Amino acid sequence: MSNIAERWQNIREKVDTTAKQAGRLPNEVTVLAVSKTFPADDVRAAWAAGAREFGENYVQEGVEKIAELDDLPAIWHFIGPLQSNKTRPVAEHFHWVHTVDREKIAQRLNDQRPSHLPPLQVCLQVNISADPAKSGVSIDELAPLAQQVAQLPNLTLRGLMTVPALDLDDTALSAQFAQMQQAFKALQSLHPDMDTLSMGMSDDMALAIQHGSTCVRIGRGIFGHRERKGNLA
Repeated sequence: MSNIAERWQNIREKVDTTAKQAGRLPNEVTVLAVSKTFPADDVRAAWAAGAREFGENYVQEGVEKIAELDDLPAIWHFIGPLQSNKTRPVAEHFHWVHTVDREKIAQRLNDQRPSHLPPLQVCLQVNISADPAKSGVSIDELAPLAQQVAQLPNLTLRGLMTVPALDLDDTALSAQFAQMQQAFKALQSLHPDMDTLSMGMSDDMALAIQHGSTCVRIGRGIFGHRERKGNLA
């Protein structure tokens, strides 16, 4: 068994165990394998181990990897900050976008989604830590943005995503995850088809699952440590 296969199995087992401890079903939590900066061969190894959904942060790298792996019926999620001049390739090649944080981005994704493809699955990014270095809307801005996205025919509003501030202790992190869970439930009352709460990564996935996460984004825990390449952390 490859290292990637071993790590995938360990992560899946940890997710399943944590879900059960939280009174949830293991299949309620998707493990999104974050493959940014890793080569296509590593994605193939993760696929062989059981991963089916992959996350990319950089548009050009993601599009190239999707093309190289077009023989795999993988589901591709764009999870990085999205500038308006990069929306077209995302609309044309990805299945999901987790980082919609303003109407302009949503409208461009909608207008640029090819007509032969199903609607793009969208999560709204929430800056739960009010961190000026992070993208995302405040909780107070969620309802109007959700309403705008829900009206766009080539997008499907699926839920919320967040990346908390770094170096929070478990108490502060739990509080922010609880805020996200409350915001998700409140918005779900207005948009009942919403089913995705994307939060939690390699170090904090257990807390995220305890607070209702349905999608944990795992990179290092599956693929190992990344080598820094310029600004690709």
